[in-house]
Amino acid sequence: MTLKASTGLRNSMLSGGSLRSSLGSPLLLIYSGTPPATADAAITGTLLCTISDNSSGDPLNFDDASGGTLPKMAAQVWSGINVASGTATHFRIIDSEFPDDGTASTVQPRLQGLCGTAGADLNMSSVNLTSGAPQTIDAANITLPTF
Repeated sequence: MTLKASTGLRNSMLSGGSLRSSLGSPLLLIYSGTPPATADAAITGTLLCTISDNSSGDPLNFDDASGGTLPKMAAQVWSGINVASGTATHFRIIDSEFPDDGTASTVQPRLQGLCGTAGADLNMSSVNLTSGAPQTIDAANITLPTF
């Protein structure tokens, strides 16, 4: 379980942007299949769901960081409608204002991780998603490791 930051995200953060500002207007995309080796690599698998603010397509928000962790904004409903059935294995957080077609890129700001029901980068109540069903993410945290 290790989050993977794309070169574009790392460069933005190293050039003076925060993680939150570097992700801009984030959306969470959940996929099935084998995860790409890096966040720079082309996406693999099938898109199962796009998580936005209350399924509206509007970007997600985070609360203020504490203890090295950036939490999901507690008051915001992170949800979407599943567009395919499958087992959620990995996700990417992308900037919705910086169009990302999922191809290999070293400039796209992306954060990638694994999905699971416990001990994953994104813990879900179930990783078995059904097309047409609503999907919610009740808790999400981005934690930076100590150096």
